[in-house]
Amino acid sequence: MRKLYTIVAIAVTFLAAVTADGQSKSFRLGKWTEIHNAIVRELNRSYVDSLPVDRIMRAGVDAMLEELDPYTVYIPEEENDDLQMMLSNTYGGIGAIIHKTKDSNVIINEPYADSPASKAGLVCGDEIITIDGVQAKGLEIKESTDRMKGKPGTTVVFKVKKARTGDTLDVPVVRERIHMPDVEYAAMVDDTTGYLLLGGFTENVGQEVRNKFIELKKQGMKRFVLDLRGNGGGLMGEAVNILSIFLPKGSLAVSSKGNNEGSLIEYHTTSEPVDTEMPIIVLIDSGSASASEIVAGGIQDHDRGVIMGTRSYGKGLVQSIRPLPYNGQMKVTTAKYYTPSGRCVQAIDYSNRNEDGSVGHIPDSLTKEFKTASGRTVRDGGGITPDVVIKPKEYSRLVYALVLGGVIDQYVIDYSRKHDSLPAVDDFHYSDADFEDFVKFAKTQEFDYRSSAKTLYDQMKKELEKDGLAETMKDELTALGKALEMDKEKFIRLKKNEIIPFIEEELAVRYWFQEAGIKVRLRYDDQLEEALKTPTSF
Repeated sequence: MRKLYTIVAIAVTFLAAVTADGQSKSFRLGKWTEIHNAIVRELNRSYVDSLPVDRIMRAGVDAMLEELDPYTVYIPEEENDDLQMMLSNTYGGIGAIIHKTKDSNVIINEPYADSPASKAGLVCGDEIITIDGVQAKGLEIKESTDRMKGKPGTTVVFKVKKARTGDTLDVPVVRERIHMPDVEYAAMVDDTTGYLLLGGFTENVGQEVRNKFIELKKQGMKRFVLDLRGNGGGLMGEAVNILSIFLPKGSLAVSSKGNNEGSLIEYHTTSEPVDTEMPIIVLIDSGSASASEIVAGGIQDHDRGVIMGTRSYGKGLVQSIRPLPYNGQMKVTTAKYYTPSGRCVQAIDYSNRNEDGSVGHIPDSLTKEFKTASGRTVRDGGGITPDVVIKPKEYSRLVYALVLGGVIDQYVIDYSRKHDSLPAVDDFHYSDADFEDFVKFAKTQEFDYRSSAKTLYDQMKKELEKDGLAETMKDELTALGKALEMDKEKFIRLKKNEIIPFIEEELAVRYWFQEAGIKVRLRYDDQLEEALKTPTSF
């Protein structure tokens, strides 16, 4: 009897603790809500200056959400268009990428194929002086793009200085619904290999991939490459739809689980596959995240294909859109997703922050083993590890400076102003004579052209000076500095073979639009070349 009393007492104590914890959580939430409201009321009543209510309240909301994870965000009514753009990859506008500095007019950089901008005759290098009568030079870049966007069917009038003639004229452009395709490129890359570059997972992309896959099969495809490098993800449902192309109907594609009991949801393929036998290569890298990892994980766990490249990003979190008052919305992380083998690929543990608020990656030592359908070992945490590691080509610091610093971009704009046309894309190769032209241009531009070794040398020298050792090692430092010193022109010429592919790609985009640029890029894609040589059987 005493034992029974003891068991009952323990049970009551446990239940009381659970109840108290629940009440405590509700109490704390109510407490802080009350404190927050009291602070706002007091500031509104007592603060010395006029209270910037909208700004401080938005800052407070953003700061609160930043304590959770980077994907949980507040979206006010005025940003709903950006949300719809993210979900559907569509907007109303002219269909062009622009270039603008603070004190310049708007420069047409890349018009899209068959876009309103292209139909109106705008080409790379054209300078927009006014937008509906408003001087472009005085606008910030966001103001410029906002004025160009608008409801499909409406007209925006530009005053344009034409790149190749210097003429100034009014150019009316009728806005259209611009859809940025997630399927950026699909073609046969050899007699038997089909290739598809997927840039995102927005609405209906699963059907687009299915249609392209069928087209490639009709062209004689015997092997398929799905390129997910740099694909940051999107809609989970579209990832399931893509897996439905390759897996038997009813196959487990992914599951998700939230914080509540009974929140586990399994997602199975719901349509008949197109092909369950064809060899598949999936290319991934550190930029492949979210829905990309769902597709790669599903292919890997079902042993349906071979994952090649480098480890993916590791985003194993699911977001949902929740409505808020005043037409606002919140994108909130509601669950973690799990691949068919049971893996969660989340790399960063946002729930356990360091004392300074920082977060860290889950170490490989804490990951767990899981099994694919055929019994191969795979691991969770830290993204999808490829079956075959193929490292990308490494570029010099100089090339990054030329690309990211906009030097190549500006050169291509100038080049486009001087040349009306180029040979057909398949025949186009940037010549040695053209490269001399680039060298002359680049010499006039400001950018950090130091080698990685020279950069490290400069850092080391500063540290030695701090420690009072520079004078002692003066001779050695001088000799090493001279050995590492290289003038701008010499360094550019040394990296000629690294630079030319970037120039060729950018020129191809300007003259033949985005698909042509991708086609040129694939000429120099060492990862793809290596993948095509690698056996696809386990």
